[in-house]
Amino acid sequence: MPTYTPPLRDMQFIMHEVLDVTGELRPCPRHAEIDAETINAVLEEGGKFATEVTFPLNMSGDEEGCTLDRTTHEVKPPKGFKEAYAKFVEGGWPALSCDPEFGGQGLPFVVNQCFYEMLNSANQAWTMYPGLSHGAYEALHAHGTDEQKKLYLPKLTSGEWTGTMCLTEPHCGTDLGMLRTKAEPQPDGTYALTGNKIFISAGEHDMTENIVHLVLARLPDAPQGSKGISLFAVPKFNINKDGSIGSRNPIYCGGLEHKMGIHGNATCQIVMDLAIGTMVGKPNKGLAAMFVMMNAARLGVGNQSLGLTEVAFQNALAYAKVRIQMRSLSGVKAKDKAAVPIIVHPDVRKMLLTAKAYAEGGRALSIYCTLLLDKELYHPDEKVRADSAELVALLTPIVKAFITDNGHISTNACMQVFGGHGYIKEWGMEQLVRDNRINMIYEGTNTIQSLDLLGRKVLGNNGATLQKFGKLIGKLVAEEGVNEKMAEFINPLAMLGEQMTKFTTEIGFKGFQNPDEVGAAAVDYLRVAGHLVFGYFWARMAQVALREIAAGNTDPFYKGKLQTARFYFAKLLPETATLMRTARGGSKVLMDTEEALA
Repeated sequence: MPTYTPPLRDMQFIMHEVLDVTGELRPCPRHAEIDAETINAVLEEGGKFATEVTFPLNMSGDEEGCTLDRTTHEVKPPKGFKEAYAKFVEGGWPALSCDPEFGGQGLPFVVNQCFYEMLNSANQAWTMYPGLSHGAYEALHAHGTDEQKKLYLPKLTSGEWTGTMCLTEPHCGTDLGMLRTKAEPQPDGTYALTGNKIFISAGEHDMTENIVHLVLARLPDAPQGSKGISLFAVPKFNINKDGSIGSRNPIYCGGLEHKMGIHGNATCQIVMDLAIGTMVGKPNKGLAAMFVMMNAARLGVGNQSLGLTEVAFQNALAYAKVRIQMRSLSGVKAKDKAAVPIIVHPDVRKMLLTAKAYAEGGRALSIYCTLLLDKELYHPDEKVRADSAELVALLTPIVKAFITDNGHISTNACMQVFGGHGYIKEWGMEQLVRDNRINMIYEGTNTIQSLDLLGRKVLGNNGATLQKFGKLIGKLVAEEGVNEKMAEFINPLAMLGEQMTKFTTEIGFKGFQNPDEVGAAAVDYLRVAGHLVFGYFWARMAQVALREIAAGNTDPFYKGKLQTARFYFAKLLPETATLMRTARGGSKVLMDTEEALA
């Protein structure tokens, strides 16, 4: 059976020693009084909830899955899920970072980010039920009418109701301009929606008394394409004027998807037959409102793979220390045993360190992005808000695609550490591989994230935002460029920064001549950008570790952090050389292939 220990020490290191989140948030009136002790105490309790309440349901939930009653269209999640959710609500966890105006606790998003990482490590399928509610909350908070906010936000904040996002249809995935769901205006100002959606996570369950579906649909006179999409709030049960639950709305589950992983989450085919909803935002401007939810979901999906990478690493490390196999190539390591623990073998260490480096690098990036979100929303300086928004927009596709790709690499590597036992269900490793696989697909495939990064976020403004991140790297290089102990981190980071500028210019010039060149290079480009960002944060983590060691701190945590940083720069960052070469291979060998793909 797998185990899980919340990585509180590393979270505290990143938040307080590397990023100084309390100092960064002090200018924000909403968070001026937050201190490290409060953050640590909340996360310690959050870790207990994850390990004691949801983690024990992970394997059983995977085995049991969800059950649909085709007569009533009701879905029951696995045993224990509903009871765990009741404890989640009782503990006030849904309200952690929500607006106090609607019953929230008003804590920084950084705290919620770390809490959800632990929940994802413990049980990704269960965590998706409350996780999607945050996106629905943010969309309604940003674009809902006062009436909608009053109606929905207190219930979403308390966790009494959950939310979903209903985008995908059978004939279209991310190409939302093709969607066909219709919304007919009604005399009372509501809309009657008709259509079919698929792949709707947490789309139906009995864990809460109501579900708020945010649905994309077309008005009768809507223009074609993405410019003709509106957003609607469509509750499972209609709501009476006094806020009580009313009649059943005809939006229901027509079928459950049979999936590779996340079996404990109800991934639904949703059918609407004149379901009543209200418009969120303006007519034909639904994508702008939905993007609030989509961007929150993309950061959340990166967090899912971060959680799975961490728990996979923990279990692979524990197994490698006790499993004996073969002899060491460099001499006797365990005289009293018939073979050596496999952790002494170089390639086993490489697999373990790969997962560790990707987990800790991903954690630093994810926490940094949520710190930017806090500053974007609550910092009093308009320029700080704008700069934070611009940076988080740049980094969002990297969080989603790079961290989930790394999760795929890491969970597979950790399963490999187990050898044949990793392929066997009861060890839990193969579930982590299966659960992670969806994270590379939904909320916009990683190829779409790559196109968004290169085409929209970088080339769209001639690299201006990328240059802003480059200034952060330049500042670090200026600080540590003459420090010999930092040379092994600073030199490759500075070199990659210079290469990235030339690489981006080259791809941009080729793309101007032939747009397919952007499509051909985008996936490789994002991975190079991901390493640039990870390299920056790993250099910052090494900087702090070296500073503590020089000050006489003997905590082995800092030495371990340095060793992992050295591994990252020596064994993982060099992948960028190959990626830049393959990106420069161009589009011709992909597009001039009619006979090969006949």
